Amino acid sequence: MRYVKLGSTGLDISPIALGCMSYGTPDRGNHAWTLPEEESRPLIRAAVDAGITFFDTANVYSDGSSEEIVGRALAEFTRREDIVIATKVHGRMHEGPNGAGLSRKAIMAELDNSLRRLGTDYVDLYQIHRFDPTTPLEETLEALHDVVKAGKVRYLGASSMYAWQFSKALYLQRMNGWTRFVSMQDHYNLINREEEREMYGLCADQGIGVLPWSPLARGKLARPWDETTSRSESDQFGKTLYGTLDADRRVSDAVGAVAADRGVTRAQVALAWVSRNPVVSTPIVGVGKPHHLEDALASLDIELSEDEVRALEEHYVPHPLVGF
Repeated sequence: MRYVKLGSTGLDISPIALGCMSYGTPDRGNHAWTLPEEESRPLIRAAVDAGITFFDTANVYSDGSSEEIVGRALAEFTRREDIVIATKVHGRMHEGPNGAGLSRKAIMAELDNSLRRLGTDYVDLYQIHRFDPTTPLEETLEALHDVVKAGKVRYLGASSMYAWQFSKALYLQRMNGWTRFVSMQDHYNLINREEEREMYGLCADQGIGVLPWSPLARGKLARPWDETTSRSESDQFGKTLYGTLDADRRVSDAVGAVAADRGVTRAQVALAWVSRNPVVSTPIVGVGKPHHLEDALASLDIELSEDEVRALEEHYVPHPLVGF
């Protein structure tokens, strides 16, 4: 495995991150398509054996059971010092006041809950899952700084927000001497490239490592456009992201054509395109079957030609911002 740095930090990470939303108790939370623990463990083990060191989850995934499954598996399959565990905070975890959001109270409580579920005393990368307009940004940023200074978190990251919001956060962190965000986990793939307009210029300027979520567009770029899966049929959030523009189908067809010419899979081509962006540190890849992992690893060996890149990009049209 060829390791890379997370943005401008000294942290080494694998160039493919294992997205752990796929692992969780199906009857907990909102994702009935998740894999239970006995089906998740072999996939996590295979990722570890392949040299993947970056594992991304969130407190809200399957009502915390993703963290539980991932924490137990990693404790058995590898050494804590060899891996990077990333989790997130923002989504609702219990009813009533302070059950969601980025208040100081919520951050302190939810971090401790995540540490308990993961079975570790620190998180390598703690990410705010979304922007919280109901909490003063200064309150959120100071609380995040405090959990770093308490030794519970090593690095801070953000996810899916407007570039002006992220810029404001970085400015406040620098102005107050607070620990700065080092990563941005956002929505980016061949079907939705809106982050290239403002966010990626900001990240390049500030040395922020980008961790794209849904690099395969919820699987839309990994199979023929009209082909469905049990997950795609039940993934309500995914249905809000793709399929509204005719151009999206043409992009998917272009991926299929490049893949056919090369004799590789569509997923390998789509992931290779994401990884070639210089601001991308590592894409977050969901692995629900062994061949998903094989495709992700194989994508690292693909260098797309300029002609192939033009063919993949030529059908793109502007999209509404979704996923915030």
